Amino acid sequence: MDDNGSAMAASNPTAARPIWARPEPAARHPRFSRDQIAAAALSIADADGFAALTMRRVAAALGAGTMSLYRYIETKEDLLALLDDAILGEAVVAGELPADWRDATALIALRSRQAYLRHPWAIQALQGRAAPASAGPNGARHMEQCLAALAGSPLSVRGRLDLLAIVDDYVYGHVLRAAEVADDAAAGSGAAAAVELARSRIAAGDLPRLAALAADPAVRALADPAELEARFERGLRLLIDGAAAGLLPGE
Repeated sequence: MDDNGSAMAASNPTAARPIWARPEPAARHPRFSRDQIAAAALSIADADGFAALTMRRVAAALGAGTMSLYRYIETKEDLLALLDDAILGEAVVAGELPADWRDATALIALRSRQAYLRHPWAIQALQGRAAPASAGPNGARHMEQCLAALAGSPLSVRGRLDLLAIVDDYVYGHVLRAAEVADDAAAGSGAAAAVELARSRIAAGDLPRLAALAADPAVRALADPAELEARFERGLRLLIDGAAAGLLPGE
């Protein structure tokens, strides 16, 4: 990603503030909204990977000059904030949540999983951001919806925050694992070589438990996309049911 924004930020004291704490620029020609900029950036990262995302490419996708884009995005952090918030917007459940707090929490987690699976680069690329995800409008809507889902639960405030953090960790971990499975499938000969190496070690006879496991049909199901989703839903229910059973602080 281009670094020119860092130099511009140093000359502009307002750039040190999160983008959401600054008003959008006044109307210009051409004028772009933050949503339009985020959509263009997401499209580039989804097609070619996060490493391919530069201010120059975003500007070109919008039909603008690179320097004109800096009127709207002053730093790399600004662009990351827009990307993060756009994805969280996809995680917001449309319409009413289920009445049962467990079903509502599960639905939000499933929606979040689907959003990040559409952008498998995002979890790693957006780590370490200075501004919290909830600083953006969609992030705030997502957090509000999560709290609404738990409003009818027997959990204390501490218990609700614990559960939300645990579910987020579970969603992120699952998406990372799904990306690894997809990468292995795309690796082709490299993955095949790794499998052959593992087989040769098992054939040596000093790894009996691995040998028995390799022969079990359950192993082949691990990489099945349908099984990945089913396993995610089973694990999610275990987490939420554990909270319902009193494993987290109650009121």
